[in-house]
Amino acid sequence: MSEKRVALVTGASRGIGAAIADNLVETNHQLIGTATSRNGVDQIERNHPGHKALVLDVMDEDSIKRFCDELNSLGLSPSVLVNNAGITRDNIMLRMKPNEWSDVVAANLNSVFLLTRHFLKSLVKQRFGRIINITSVVAHSGNAGQANYAAAKAGVIGFTKSLAREVASRGITVNAISPGFIDTDMTGKLTGAQREAILGQIPVGRMGEAKEIAAAVGFLASDDASYITGETLHINGGMHML
Repeated sequence: MSEKRVALVTGASRGIGAAIADNLVETNHQLIGTATSRNGVDQIERNHPGHKALVLDVMDEDSIKRFCDELNSLGLSPSVLVNNAGITRDNIMLRMKPNEWSDVVAANLNSVFLLTRHFLKSLVKQRFGRIINITSVVAHSGNAGQANYAAAKAGVIGFTKSLAREVASRGITVNAISPGFIDTDMTGKLTGAQREAILGQIPVGRMGEAKEIAAAVGFLASDDASYITGETLHINGGMHML
């Protein structure tokens, strides 16, 4: 890669998103990172001075529109889009409230559609693009208490495959990464017993590291991955094999 490409990473202030941002900056991308709060934006800017960070609530269509308008006004047009931001609202189906369903679908699936749709025209015009969507192992295996999350993440996979067929001839690749259990703030809240139960399901005997997901994103964003599209890369330590 000779020129510095602009890479947009949603949910870039912590966890997997922060590791992805680190990787893309290290591989000579100009970063646009998003966070839901001003504190998160400040964190991204501290980690990556000279790069751009903006507030974005991926659950809110108006916030997405304001964000896209701001990028347009700044003359920033990403050629790499990493749809990473998401939420969970876990509950068993008998108790799941309609807003727990709709919020998770809005954050994890609708946002992928809205952001991708906004930037797609410029990618087509550039005749280059890398769209990388972060899904989850539960999209394939299912998980009790996560019907909303599993459904949204499975939708991301269908979206990825369909869009890949539409834009492959324009030099744009569209792929997904499906992490298993990764050592982040979220999994840090597990009890010792819960952690042991999970590790018992993972053949490699440990949780993954955020930097391992980020390395895969870095590869899919590179020129070396130009012949890979419509794929889902599973990174779960052998927990779920297809």
